[in-house]
Amino acid sequence: MPAPAATTATPKGRAYGILAEFDTPAEIMRAAEVVRDAGFRRWDVFSPFPIHGMDEAMGLKNSKVGYISFTGGVLGYTTGMLMIWWMNAVDYPIIVGGKPMFSPFGAFPPSYELTILLGSFGALLGMLFLNRLPRLHHPLLKNKRFAFATHDKFYVVIETTDPKYSETETRKLLESAGSRHVEWVEE
Repeated sequence: MPAPAATTATPKGRAYGILAEFDTPAEIMRAAEVVRDAGFRRWDVFSPFPIHGMDEAMGLKNSKVGYISFTGGVLGYTTGMLMIWWMNAVDYPIIVGGKPMFSPFGAFPPSYELTILLGSFGALLGMLFLNRLPRLHHPLLKNKRFAFATHDKFYVVIETTDPKYSETETRKLLESAGSRHVEWVEE
């Protein structure tokens, strides 16, 4: 049976969320399933190393970054082909020995390079946008206990902006999930 969870008073400033501490990967996995099943949407799990199966435990879907990157690649290839066609066949046609004004074989190398360039830009910018970055400061960085997230502790944070958030009910849920320490995090 887990030890009773430590409590902290409600924060004086604007609350960011509730931080719950766990000791083992199995405990954090179970807590993630409990929070997911409770229907929370704005929450996250922090651990010192990747935990196999955590995506499923949190109910995360596949990332949209691949679709954004693919769209960038298609845009790059199309731009390259259209650009070379326009320059050679429409804007400044030069008739040389009966050769065609446009050949996809000659236009392929620059189009391929634009595919790679815009695909990689799509991956980078899509990842930054979907992760809401750059964020120069995060409220969890002020919390002293959260520093152990890079050493040997595991944390679940439920944000106050979640529609299902309730001070007492959320705290009870995290304590029932086996948290050893639950505290408020200020903005």
